[in-house]
Amino acid sequence: MRALLLRDLCLAIRAGGGFGLGLCFFLILTVLVPFGIGPDRAGLAAVAPGILWVGALLACLLSLDRIFALDHEDGSLDLLVTSPLPLEGVVAIKALAHWLTTGLPLVIAAPVFGLLLQLPFAAMPWLVLSLLLGTPALSVLGAFGAALTVGLRRGGLLMSALVLPLYIPTLIFGAEITRRGAEGAPVAAPLALIAGITLASAALIPFAAAAALRVNLR
Repeated sequence: MRALLLRDLCLAIRAGGGFGLGLCFFLILTVLVPFGIGPDRAGLAAVAPGILWVGALLACLLSLDRIFALDHEDGSLDLLVTSPLPLEGVVAIKALAHWLTTGLPLVIAAPVFGLLLQLPFAAMPWLVLSLLLGTPALSVLGAFGAALTVGLRRGGLLMSALVLPLYIPTLIFGAEITRRGAEGAPVAAPLALIAGITLASAALIPFAAAAALRVNLR
């Protein structure tokens, strides 16, 4: 499993689906939004939690099709399916590799992007915490969408249509945590909900994704 994780990390970076792509998209979004909304600090601060979370969600979405596509193209996915390794574990490792190369860099860079959108300093820790809790769910749910569409030509659009509805609860609660943190309101309820979504996704989705892979590779 460790060797598979290291291999996927190297492939993600070499193939251009690593942290650079997501960070560049996130940066472009946060730079362009003030031009569209205007220089009003209060207006930017009001929309910053939602914009930052939408940016993180779309940045994660950019590289989802690479989770299984490269392995399917070179035939190694068939070997992984027939190997002694449990396929559910393979899916979990690939989702972890996606999060390490896409989600984690976004978590680290989020405070800097928050400054560009005039996010209050009081909300910065809650922004980082919400992304830290929520982005793993995005990667795991994305692995399910990638498993459903593996082997399909131009399956990226279909995968986005399948995955985006599953992302909405995480987006809602993540933005709500950041908004409440900026206002000084209690954040325990949305924190518990987003943590529950991530834990439930990590526990259940690898089995669903493994089943989808077995069906698609028959």
